[in-house]
Amino acid sequence: MTNPTEKLLWSIAFPGFGQFLNGRFIKGITLTILELIVNVQSHFNEIIISSFNGEIEQAISHANYQWLMFYPCLYFFSMWDAWKDAGGGKERYSFLPFVFAAYFVTVGTMYSSTFKVFGITFGPVWLPILSVIPGIAVGYLLMKLLKGFVRSKEGSI
Repeated sequence: MTNPTEKLLWSIAFPGFGQFLNGRFIKGITLTILELIVNVQSHFNEIIISSFNGEIEQAISHANYQWLMFYPCLYFFSMWDAWKDAGGGKERYSFLPFVFAAYFVTVGTMYSSTFKVFGITFGPVWLPILSVIPGIAVGYLLMKLLKGFVRSKEGSI
């Protein structure tokens, strides 16, 4: 018995793990290697440590944004792919929350060094993480609207 949620959660832990559990070894190896390359090139581990220690300016200075911007799409594709391969996502347009989360997190990454809320800069870890919420919400809302629109079109034929 496959559990799509389990595969999704393993892909959140590390891109490629959900694919390994689904028996998609080439995809799993590819996503794992890509994650390692992007992680090292973007200095992501250093950024995470600095961010968790409240050293946002240091995190910003360590970030290689040219590489860091690959992370959102890599992560959300890995999650969607593992979930879909395990039997999730049967609904029409179910990919949209993943896609819009990736878009919003990418934009959050781009603005993470300059965007301030009440004078606070969240940096390259916290602003992208916070961007997941509106991304999923917009994707989910768009999914529901499109499904309703298609249903009404099919009903009028």
